[in-house]
Amino acid sequence: MTVLAVAQRRAGTAFQRQGALAVLAVVVLIAFGAFPNFRSLDNAATILVAAAPPMLIALGMTFVIITGGIDLSVGSLYVLGGVLAAWASQYGFVAAIAVPLAVCGAIGLLNGALIAYTGMAPFIVTLAALLGARGLMRAVSDEGSTTYIVQNDAFHTLGTGSLLGIGNQVWLVAIIVLLGMVVLSRTRFGNSVYAVGGSEDAAALMGVAVRRTRIGVYVLSGLLAGLAGTINAAKLGSGVTVLGAGMELDAIAAVVIGGTLLTGGAGTIAGTVAGVLLLGVIQNLINQVGDLNSNWQQVISGAFLALVVVAQTYLVRLRRT
Repeated sequence: MTVLAVAQRRAGTAFQRQGALAVLAVVVLIAFGAFPNFRSLDNAATILVAAAPPMLIALGMTFVIITGGIDLSVGSLYVLGGVLAAWASQYGFVAAIAVPLAVCGAIGLLNGALIAYTGMAPFIVTLAALLGARGLMRAVSDEGSTTYIVQNDAFHTLGTGSLLGIGNQVWLVAIIVLLGMVVLSRTRFGNSVYAVGGSEDAAALMGVAVRRTRIGVYVLSGLLAGLAGTINAAKLGSGVTVLGAGMELDAIAAVVIGGTLLTGGAGTIAGTVAGVLLLGVIQNLINQVGDLNSNWQQVISGAFLALVVVAQTYLVRLRRT
């Protein structure tokens, strides 16, 4: 391999891992100069609070995509978790947390078991779960006509309180993200996730519990989607039934923009964090421009995603060469 080829490969790897962070830094610098309101601490806190639920969903999606899978059910689990949390809050703080996590985790377990033991495509399995979870939410909320109000003050404080000027849910998400980084990079389970995504057959030959790993990532994705809906219900004070549509696509976009390969085997939590924050900053800037509406975020997110996928395709070919 020539010196030029080595340099290209290293540059490509750096772009994959740090590209989203570099773009985020550039966008923030431009925003600082162009939008005075962007510089305020209150605006920064607003961005972080808005990014908290998507961050949890994208965190779970990162584990799934690294294994070469996909989870389309997270948007429905998000809204289902919020409705269940608001309904269960009448029975106390613990119930408001435990009920949505138990139900959403069970749906994730079902997804993982079907994919691992039947060989069904993750796209089909999680698409069915998307419809099933949405239907369960409508059944619990009387076809969406009943909006449950949070009835526990401690649970409501989880979503509305703050520490050092930053919302409680932001601190909670930050702790979970740090734990996710440790799990992915420092544990046997994290190594198994990368191994399964790199080559399932090779992972099996190395003694990796492939089925257990696949089930684990889908359970984790379901739990985090349910928790995202839970903290959102705590913030809103109710279980809103019209949320979650398209959140699975936003999560996939953030994860891929953050450098995780759709083919599996490569990705980082730090890159996902940068991807979520980048999309959040773009949304915030769009809101500050008077003649644009929030629909432009989808246009820009799609453009970013297309560019990143093209770049990833080039990187994969470069590595094979």
